[in-house]
Amino acid sequence: MKRVARVLAILVVLLLAVAISLPFLIDANQFRPRLEAELTKALGREVKLADLKLSILSGGVTASDLTIADDPAFSPTNFLSAKTLAVGVELQPLVFSKKLNVTGIQIDGPEISLIQSASGAWNFSSLGGKSSAPPATAPPPSNSPPPDLSVKLVKITNGRISLKKAGDPQPQVLEKVNLEVDDFSGASSFPFSLAATLQGGGDLKLDGKAGPLDSADLAATPFQANLKLANVDLVPTGFVRASTGFAGVVSIDGSVASTGRAIQVKGAIKADKLKIVKGGTPARKPVAFDFTLDHDTLKHSGTLSSGAVHIGSAQAALTGTYRLEGAETLLNMKLAAPSMAISDLVEMLPPLDVVLPNGSSLQGGTLTANLAFEGPTDKLVATGSLALKNTKLAGFDLGSRLKTIATLAGIKIARDTDFQNLSADVHSDPAATRVENISVTATDIGELTGAGTMTAAHALDFKMRAKLRSSGGVMSIVSSNGEATIPFSIQGTSSDPKFVPDVKGIATEKLKSLTSPETGKAVDGIINGLFGRKKTN
Repeated sequence: MKRVARVLAILVVLLLAVAISLPFLIDANQFRPRLEAELTKALGREVKLADLKLSILSGGVTASDLTIADDPAFSPTNFLSAKTLAVGVELQPLVFSKKLNVTGIQIDGPEISLIQSASGAWNFSSLGGKSSAPPATAPPPSNSPPPDLSVKLVKITNGRISLKKAGDPQPQVLEKVNLEVDDFSGASSFPFSLAATLQGGGDLKLDGKAGPLDSADLAATPFQANLKLANVDLVPTGFVRASTGFAGVVSIDGSVASTGRAIQVKGAIKADKLKIVKGGTPARKPVAFDFTLDHDTLKHSGTLSSGAVHIGSAQAALTGTYRLEGAETLLNMKLAAPSMAISDLVEMLPPLDVVLPNGSSLQGGTLTANLAFEGPTDKLVATGSLALKNTKLAGFDLGSRLKTIATLAGIKIARDTDFQNLSADVHSDPAATRVENISVTATDIGELTGAGTMTAAHALDFKMRAKLRSSGGVMSIVSSNGEATIPFSIQGTSSDPKFVPDVKGIATEKLKSLTSPETGKAVDGIINGLFGRKKTN
């Protein structure tokens, strides 16, 4: 037994010695030209490898450097560069018959540059096929299709992807990219998983199946995958341009599927710290959005076929189309929001840059909105109608703001203003908001109508008419039905509105038309007191 053990020990030592010495006996660099040629042929791009080393124990070949040229139509620099490439090979065919069978490929720390042209084409589209201009050292062109490269496992670890879309001033960057592909074959579908962090904030995860590869346009390869985006800060990551005014931190849980020419994305979005327009401030409560979006890769346009906005218990429907033109996204969307509770919407006023009078707040009631949005995202124009019902502007007394009118009509002064109805048509662009067909029914005050504008700085210029429900005062003398119509204007700002009645001329004409001289003299005295006019002798 001792002799057998000794023999076995000697055999093990010899085998280890052979395993350790083989890399020195076999120069792996003799396979480098063939490996470069095969990869160049398979990718349609010039591929360069540095020094190769054979590792018997791990069963593979490693390269200290790897570069893959970009399509010359996009960039003269590399499409991919990596410091380390490990290729798993079957050792027996390699050692005894010098046949190279690849079982796995791992690329560590690659830098990958993805570029989109003005026409919408991507620089990776020609991978595996014909590039816009063949590399100088590429093999001679062949009429035969590219070889079907099969690899059991492809891994990219700790990569960095720079994604430059047409018209964007800066690229989006994915860091800590880890990609794994099992049973890769260009002729059939294969499972894959991708995880990365977004420069600027957020995490991305995709897992699903892709293939078979489209040999004419790699970007048209069909795929389907589960999509998860977590805590993506829209502006720093480059998903949204700061000039649009839109901002926030979003998370998406959904799916994406592509036929190669049409892409459908569906799922649920949760938006925190949402800001919708320029000048707005982040919302303090999250907004949810369930959606289905269909994108046409050839027309660079798409349709939001369904979109449900959830703000607490309030819900609105957002649908429409969009079109990509260079760096701009042109929208044509409609928002339908029937009878949404004001209590759920008050948190959305700051993100919309809606400013109420100082010290006031909306309480109770409902809002109905029907709006259309059209134009580029940074110059969006909104038109439509708004209607409030049975709401209260707490902390704001309209009667006291209309002090002169209140005195004339005998309007009760109260701390709050109750509105039975408030409706208007709006037209809003980045410069100003035009409000027309204003119709307000205010409890204990009457009916207000008119139109006007509010600038982006919230400066007000409105011409209004008040049909008052008088309960005493001068108006009860001159109006048999207890009602009178008085024009007034609203100036100042939305946080500090100034109500300026224009009653002097109207009141003078009406009151002096009275048949009783005594009444006329009494009215003169009231008007003099209201408007500060000195008595004449």
